[in-house]
Amino acid sequence: MASVLVLNGPNLGRLGIREPDVYGSATFDDLRQMVTDWAGALGLEAEVRQSDDETDLVRWLHEAVDAGSDVVINPAAFTHYSYALRDAAAMVTKGGLRLIEVHISNPYAREEFRHHSVIGGVATGTIAGFGIDSYRLALVALCERN
Repeated sequence: MASVLVLNGPNLGRLGIREPDVYGSATFDDLRQMVTDWAGALGLEAEVRQSDDETDLVRWLHEAVDAGSDVVINPAAFTHYSYALRDAAAMVTKGGLRLIEVHISNPYAREEFRHHSVIGGVATGTIAGFGIDSYRLALVALCERN
């Protein structure tokens, strides 16, 4: 069974509480369960992690490279300015693995500072604006683009 690391950046541990009009009412535990179920149905094993700490996310991307795991990542606020995260994400894709950037909301329909992603330029693809379903679509993309 292929494994995928599903990483989530700052404030995503507060899903269901933080701006439910933007991010929906599902909690992070709900997200973890949905991703695990969707992955299993697709023949994948998903490990879902979240951190508000940039260094954790960088370390986990290094871990994915070392383990040969594809990545689905919602970098959250780090999307727009974390060059450290961008460089670690580039190691994933340059290492022959796939990295899909996901966003629950559509960054282009929000404040202008959210319109630029430093991660998008090194990602295999980006899926945004479909709520929690963005994660399911990313998992499907990984399966259909072997």
